[in-house]
Amino acid sequence: MNERPSTAKASGPGRLIIAVYAIFALAASARAAFQIATKFGDAPLAYALSAFAAAVYIVATVCLASRRPGSWTAAVVAVSIELAGVVVVGLLSVLDPTALPHDTVWSVFGRGYGFVPLVLPVVGLWWLFRNRPGRVLAGARAAGGRRGTGA
Repeated sequence: MNERPSTAKASGPGRLIIAVYAIFALAASARAAFQIATKFGDAPLAYALSAFAAAVYIVATVCLASRRPGSWTAAVVAVSIELAGVVVVGLLSVLDPTALPHDTVWSVFGRGYGFVPLVLPVVGLWWLFRNRPGRVLAGARAAGGRRGTGA
């Protein structure tokens, strides 16, 4: 078994999760750039939050796709920040709509994006913990051990 253990998160469903993160990184970046360039004075907090969301999606995408040591931990941190952000901004936008008079990626739990921003970090964390480095390595060792028994 020559495959590196950390490659499991970038195969099968992991590739789809990485692709969705990449799409959201692009969408959130484009949205934030447009909002900041054209109407930042109207709602600076909302548009700064959109830029922050874009940065989180970029970091999550890179870390999810990376095989470097520490990338799993960085991905967990980025996706956890994303989940916290979408919950906090979602609650704030529902409980006090005047606090964020203009929508962000995470407003109303990502309603403008079909609630994908709320579901994506849950799926991302589930996938990451199913493919955490120690678990993948232990699974690879167990599979290798079974093959060596002649069974």
